[in-house]
Amino acid sequence: MKIPVWSIALSAVLLGGFSPSHAETIEYVFYDKEGVAGTEVIEWQGNQVTGQLKLGWNNRRLDLKESFTIGAKQVPEQLHIEGTSPFGAPVNEKFSVVDGLAQWHSDDERGNAKSSAPQFYIPKSSTLAVESQLVKALLASDDRSISLLPQGQARLFELDRMTLAQGEVEETVYLYGVSGLSFTPQLGWFDQRGNLFAADEGGWFAILRKGWDKSHLAQLKERQIRAADKYLQDLSAKHTLKSKAPILISNVNLVDVEAGKLLEQRHLLIENGKITRMSIAPIRLPGITRIDGRGRTLIPGLWDMHSHLSPTDGVLNMAAGVINVRDLGNTHDNIMRIERLFSSGQIIGGDVYRAGFMDRESENAMRMGKTTTSLEQAKEIVDWYADRGYMQIKTYSSMEPEWIAPLAEHIHSRGLRLSGHIPAFMTAEEAVDAGFDEIQHINMLFLNFMGAIDTRKRLRFTEVGEHAHELDLNSKEVARFLDKLARKGTVVDTTTTVFSSMLLRQPGKLDPEFAAIADHLPINVRRQFIGAELDVKPEHREDYDLSAQALLNMVRKLHEHRVPMVAGSDGIPGFTLLRELELYAKAGIPNADVLRTATLVPASLVGKLNTGGTISVGKDADLVLLDGNPLEDISALRRTALVIEGQNLYRPDQLYSALGIEPFHPSVPVSLDQPGGTAIN
Repeated sequence: MKIPVWSIALSAVLLGGFSPSHAETIEYVFYDKEGVAGTEVIEWQGNQVTGQLKLGWNNRRLDLKESFTIGAKQVPEQLHIEGTSPFGAPVNEKFSVVDGLAQWHSDDERGNAKSSAPQFYIPKSSTLAVESQLVKALLASDDRSISLLPQGQARLFELDRMTLAQGEVEETVYLYGVSGLSFTPQLGWFDQRGNLFAADEGGWFAILRKGWDKSHLAQLKERQIRAADKYLQDLSAKHTLKSKAPILISNVNLVDVEAGKLLEQRHLLIENGKITRMSIAPIRLPGITRIDGRGRTLIPGLWDMHSHLSPTDGVLNMAAGVINVRDLGNTHDNIMRIERLFSSGQIIGGDVYRAGFMDRESENAMRMGKTTTSLEQAKEIVDWYADRGYMQIKTYSSMEPEWIAPLAEHIHSRGLRLSGHIPAFMTAEEAVDAGFDEIQHINMLFLNFMGAIDTRKRLRFTEVGEHAHELDLNSKEVARFLDKLARKGTVVDTTTTVFSSMLLRQPGKLDPEFAAIADHLPINVRRQFIGAELDVKPEHREDYDLSAQALLNMVRKLHEHRVPMVAGSDGIPGFTLLRELELYAKAGIPNADVLRTATLVPASLVGKLNTGGTISVGKDADLVLLDGNPLEDISALRRTALVIEGQNLYRPDQLYSALGIEPFHPSVPVSLDQPGGTAIN
């Protein structure tokens, strides 16, 4: 499970206040579900500011120092950030303004700009101090907006305020939102001077000023979430087109994913969210919503089988044609709220299938779900999840190998499936023999042949980067293992894109896995796809490149040995899933089989093949209209012209635009107010 660097650096706007003229120090505490995950200390000395962030989760360790000088309008005029990124890549970034010329450079980028007015430089990586200073600059501006470097415009909005009491001390805090940094505004609570007080990071972390009791976070979180949800509810109301009348799609080419064939010139009727008629002959009904599918291709709605959902993800997924999502690790409160918002139609998002997340308590534990210190407690956690409607259990790298067999037996007795990371010092084959129904991540397949690896640490990435290409995929040993997976029906969720990206990324270069979309993204999101994640030494560069190809070769071998596969993203919603399918095709899997990994196979796996996964009468109308035929060109999946979820219609170009993303392809125009029914051309 991976947290993108930009979700820490940008999603917080966690962020400070007006710079004091005297010396002052403020410390913030990062809390995860189990306790303290990190700290941030910000010190002011006149117009000089320094910050140090130390934050850890799982095998990630973010350690950054920064210093900057405040100039006119609260805008930094000199800045230096250095340290290490979560996966170990070095960070060294500098910015300065001299005689009206702004210049910035790092291992990943360099640029300059002339400006007669202050412009706020957004570092690619930063601690909280610079993001705090952005809020101060916005508060100091006349209209609470400011131009950004390298480009863009940030705006500040006040969304809520409340007064907190602790003993005899009272503090009025303000909920601010900052737009212009990412897909949606970023929120945080600030005091009357404009200094950060607290922020909730969507279940990953909560941040609170040191000295205030953690109990204050509950009410602050509730009101922050309410404001964030209101934004998405307004966006959803604007961009969800509801057809009260039946919907007729005429003259459309339809992909039969079961047969792997294209059925040409079909007519399909949707009533009350279900497909009620399909025919070769035209269907003629009065007063209906009509969609002319001529020259376009209809496929079943896509499934993402490896997600860690946030409310915003529903819009990104829907724009990409991803309607059904399996969540493989979240806090219970967060995923239940998301499921409720999606299913009620308050915000855009399809059906959610929940996996309960579990890890053994350790310094490397992932604490998004529940942690355990004993096998008996682990079984109790399974019961807790089962009683609340979870469909499977996902375990993580710190689990004790000897627990897996008895735990699997208990999980299966409750009617749930077991999947996850292979525990440290256990092989994938041992986990499968002990009862694993599914394996997450393609690196675990390579580690199976590398001996006892501590998968709690970065070794699970670096060993694959340095040595995966050395494994003979045509060997009897590999064939025997893959045949066992096929015979047992063990599902593999490869998340190939995430690992290919990690291995191929280099300082100063754009991540090749996202080259097709990068220029469409907001600038400060795009920048996060430039540079390395791992600290790859020059002598290993060729090894990593060869190992990235070995990932694709393993994907092909899985298919050749008939190992069941499901497509999952574990990355930026929508976009990563589409790239995952492109990589499957690049590996040599026929396009029809590629489509099955994101339609028919997932629906069957979660027991929903009777209602989804294919296009047939009686099933839910989860459909994606494409310009192009994905059976011939898998990249046609990027050319979404319309997404249909029951009686709801979505134009992807409008959804992308609402998130600050340049659309990839024109959508089908939609009108719901024409006399005599609705025409969609």
